[in-house]
Amino acid sequence: MKVQSGSWQIEYDAHRSRLSLRHAASGASISGCLAMTVADKNWPVKDSRDGVADRLALLDDKNNVQGYIVFIGDDSRLEMRVLHRTAQAFTGRLHFMGEASLAESYPCRTRVPAELKMVQLCSGPADSPLNDSLYAPATDRCLRLLTEGPLALARRGDGVCALDFTLSIELAAQAAIEFIAEEDYYRRRYVPYFAPIDRKRCPSPPTGWMSWNVYFDQAGAKENLDEARIGAEKLKPFGMEFWSIESWQADSDRLPVAGFDNLSLKSHVTQFPEGMKPLAEEIRKLGFRPGIWTAPFGTGSKAFYEAHKSWFLHNEAGEPISCWNGKYTLDPTQPEVIDYLREMHRIMSEEWGYEFFKIDGMSGRGRGYCAHMFEHEDVRKAFKDPSCPNPFERCVKAFREGIGPDRVFLACQGHYSGPEAAYADASRIGGDIVHPNKPSTWQNTLSQASATINQLFTHGIVFFMDPDTLLVGDYRSLNEAQVTATIVSLPGQMMFAGDKLATLTPERMRILQQTLPVCDVMPLDLYPIFELLPVWDLKVKRPYGQWDIVALFNWSDEDAEICCNFAELGLSSEKSYAVYEFWTQSFCDIYTNECSMMVPAHGVRLLAVHEERNRPQFLSSNRHITQGAVDLLDLSWDEEEGELKGVVRLVGGYPTTLRFLIPEPYSVLEVKADEGVTTSRHVDNDGVLSVVFRTQKSCDASFQVLCNW
Repeated sequence: MKVQSGSWQIEYDAHRSRLSLRHAASGASISGCLAMTVADKNWPVKDSRDGVADRLALLDDKNNVQGYIVFIGDDSRLEMRVLHRTAQAFTGRLHFMGEASLAESYPCRTRVPAELKMVQLCSGPADSPLNDSLYAPATDRCLRLLTEGPLALARRGDGVCALDFTLSIELAAQAAIEFIAEEDYYRRRYVPYFAPIDRKRCPSPPTGWMSWNVYFDQAGAKENLDEARIGAEKLKPFGMEFWSIESWQADSDRLPVAGFDNLSLKSHVTQFPEGMKPLAEEIRKLGFRPGIWTAPFGTGSKAFYEAHKSWFLHNEAGEPISCWNGKYTLDPTQPEVIDYLREMHRIMSEEWGYEFFKIDGMSGRGRGYCAHMFEHEDVRKAFKDPSCPNPFERCVKAFREGIGPDRVFLACQGHYSGPEAAYADASRIGGDIVHPNKPSTWQNTLSQASATINQLFTHGIVFFMDPDTLLVGDYRSLNEAQVTATIVSLPGQMMFAGDKLATLTPERMRILQQTLPVCDVMPLDLYPIFELLPVWDLKVKRPYGQWDIVALFNWSDEDAEICCNFAELGLSSEKSYAVYEFWTQSFCDIYTNECSMMVPAHGVRLLAVHEERNRPQFLSSNRHITQGAVDLLDLSWDEEEGELKGVVRLVGGYPTTLRFLIPEPYSVLEVKADEGVTTSRHVDNDGVLSVVFRTQKSCDASFQVLCNW
């Protein structure tokens, strides 16, 4: 059979039982073998025997046609359905085994479950039985495979996945599968200005430090450099990249931001007496890339306003229109205004040398932010050109043109439903993690978590997500510090620290270090989530193995038992799993079906879940909260030699502990490592081997764990 159904080409080779489906416009294809089983007998699938040429026939063991496979297609959709011939009612299974492909895609989930219990992410080419689609971020194309019956996708590489599904002829709900090849998956649903992230300019989520959430409007050049010197010693070796300056403008030592001199490029005379260019040079000398904050939609400077009065918006009474950015708000419909916005950012980039731009006052929750303000009828009437269709986009485009194509642009707040998606690299996803001049609270953390899980489906595809600074100071309980670190780091979001670093205890500084560098993480659930789910599952795949990092969050004010159901994570109910908890550095046990544990109020348990191997195996690393995803570069087991061999990335001057499960009858003979790396080891009663690696210089160190039995 060779037919066309809508935009789908359908071919079937009856001799080989091989079906091929191709959608020419998207390049999506499905190909593989069909097998029909009825009462433990294989029924051949053949070409039609009647005048209906676009369906396949199911033949019983007496060579009678007793059912059909039909195809119904249009421009994007193709339904494949198995059905009985009239008066038949037998039970049977149509099994497909083959592959699905879509260029530059990865497997994911686009169909929202009826009951949401967890959110899933991946690092590396990890598989999940929960996936039902292929998505290509570079082209915004998606191939969706929707069925009520069993379906499995497993990566083969280069946009190709093994595909296995089963249709049940006697169950109407499970008798069909729908293939949907979609152009502009994000653009049509969520992101009208969709553009793929420029990973040449910004290969991973930015990391750094900024002062606002503890210093607010009181950090000058001295405070920033004092902090940067500590950061260079304590955080840069772990991967911190930027040092970003907040609240530097003239008159910026007193809130609100609307009073700051946001447009003149004058720095605060006492806090930044040398100006901003020398400060960028000092930051660069410490090994960081300099960053800067701007709030350029308006100003609090009356002098600047008077000098450029025609640039600003006025109401019908002739009074200046204010916004969060300033007492005086710019009119973006005027070419002179756009030229100025472009030029002021060019100066900060080219002449001052700043490489990271946090541009504020964009989107928020209401009229005070310009993405909202410019949409109001009274404001549009105040424009010099009221017919301008895209005043906000004109500003965002000017920011990108001004800073240049090689600078990192954080939109604050950015909204994926607006034009920032076409120009910015990263997006602040919610409000500040603090209220002005107050410490961060648990309610701030809940807001951070809600914004994260809600917009997680855009991370690494539309923007890199910025959840605001990671604050771990002792104004938080240790449990709450661990929660916010997990919220920020497990999904691979931007990590900007914001504490006064000299005040942090070694334990709290260690939390920051354990979030660096950012792990490369992509969402698997490509839809917004509006529930603060307690289970977040990061599926990690490296050349040497796959494991899950599962966060069990207790968002409540009381201790609670939280269950990690393995089937809901897409893990096998027929296997056992070794579980290690990161924050308490403790081995939990070997589990089947599920793992349940008490989690303290405002707390989290972060589990590494490994399939039990019944031989020595890796469990966890204390270097990073992804427990091996960042620092364990290689690992192998030699059964004949009784040897675990691996490579671990070490930070000079800071010990790293790897943990291994050594089940009976195995025991540890010796641990070896490269020259210049010292090791110490300890085996607990539960069979967990802890190996501490120390080195004076950062390096990738080979090691061996020798066992006998």
